[in-house]
Amino acid sequence: MSDDERHERARKVFPQYGEGPLVKVGWAPNQAEAEMIAGLLLEEGVPSVVRRAGGFDVPDFLAAGPRDVLVAASGADRARDILADLRDEPHDPAVNTRPEWVRVLAVLVVIVLLSSALAGVLAILVR
Repeated sequence: MSDDERHERARKVFPQYGEGPLVKVGWAPNQAEAEMIAGLLLEEGVPSVVRRAGGFDVPDFLAAGPRDVLVAASGADRARDILADLRDEPHDPAVNTRPEWVRVLAVLVVIVLLSSALAGVLAILVR
């Protein structure tokens, strides 16, 4: 990170959110999502630190594995509010719903698999 990038990042931070010991306010399943959360917090003036979650501190994982998002104790409440607001955004159910034919096809596939397994068991028992 260059000096200009560090200076620009430091300008976004509200000093009142940078005091006290680090507190975990969130987590992410991988490095990319954790960095996104850290960026969202920074845009609101809350500095944060991303670190590998306990038990996953293996260098071979690189960006894989869960990450904890930590902030200073003075900014913990604000960070939790920001993250809660993100989770509470209205969800449009029409966007992610599957058509009815997909559900019917899934049920048919399960029925075919179960009936073929049952036929195999019966064939073994009849011998």
